[in-house]
Amino acid sequence: MQPTATVLVYSDNAHTREQVKLAAGRRPAADVPQVEFLECATLPAVLDALDHGGVDVCVLDGETAPAGGMGVCRQIKDEIFRCPPVLLLIGRPQDAWLATWSRADATVTLPVEPVEFADSLAALLRSRLSVGA
Repeated sequence: MQPTATVLVYSDNAHTREQVKLAAGRRPAADVPQVEFLECATLPAVLDALDHGGVDVCVLDGETAPAGGMGVCRQIKDEIFRCPPVLLLIGRPQDAWLATWSRADATVTLPVEPVEFADSLAALLRSRLSVGA
C-alpha cells in the first residue's frame, strides 16, 4: 500500500472544504492509505494541480461559483489524460442526473454526511489505486 493518497478538494466555500476534510479524516477506511488534501478554490488552481499530476481522487463541489463542480468535472474528464475519479458534492439528491451528465464517478449530497462520504471516497481510492498497481 502506498504511504499516502492525494485528494484534491475544490470548493469556493472554506466551510465545505473543511467538512470534506473532517468527514474523510486521516484515513477514510482501514484498507486505503492515509490521505493528504490539496485544497483549491478556483478552476485555474484545479487545472494547475491536475497538470502537475499526483492527484488520486478529486472531490468537486457542485455548488461552487462561478465554475461549478459539475462543469469542472465534465471539463477535466475531457481534458485530463487518465483523469482521477471524481466524487461530486451535489445540493439535492434530484441533481444526480446532472452528475451523470458531468461523468462523475460518485455523488454525495451536501451537507456532507461523514460515514457516507468516507465510504464513497474510500471506494474511489480503492479503484484508483488498484488500477495504478
